[in-house]
Amino acid sequence: MTTTEILEKVTDFGDKAHGNQLRKYAPDRYMVHPVRVMQKRRTVSDDITVLTAALLHDVIEDTPVNRQEIENYLSTLISPELARKATELVVDLSDVYVKESYPSLNRRQRKTKELERLKEIHPDAQTIKYADILDNTQEIVVKNPAFARVYLREVKEVLQNLTQGNSELHKEALEAVNAGLNQVR
Repeated sequence: MTTTEILEKVTDFGDKAHGNQLRKYAPDRYMVHPVRVMQKRRTVSDDITVLTAALLHDVIEDTPVNRQEIENYLSTLISPELARKATELVVDLSDVYVKESYPSLNRRQRKTKELERLKEIHPDAQTIKYADILDNTQEIVVKNPAFARVYLREVKEVLQNLTQGNSELHKEALEAVNAGLNQVR
């Protein structure tokens, strides 16, 4: 199976997992975001484990699909070892300190704890995070400038602390965040 065929199958899996979810600021199916994240990530690496993780980076966090289901599915397309690595990257990228699980913490407290966790994630996961921030930044600045002020400050702090991923993509994400902050001030 070619890389393109694998990515198409993983995209279909992610699309089914996200079901009827739409992007918050556009009437697009949710999966357009992970596809754009994967495409941005692909500009710096063609590693199938990283590309599949980019496509599935929000699945655990935003759908009923769990880690084992992802790993089992990926094992039908790539080796079990690569499927495990890709799944670990998805887990790295899945927020732990969410409001539903930590209702006693305010947003700032949750984001602080999440940042501490993110500092320990794999460099490949950090690079996917850069691509995720880039894609979200562009939408949020245009569609919700008021929230963009909050979001961009949070992700700037993330970028200042997550520096082990691809330096080119890190720089691009930081520049986009800074440009967005200048735009919404």
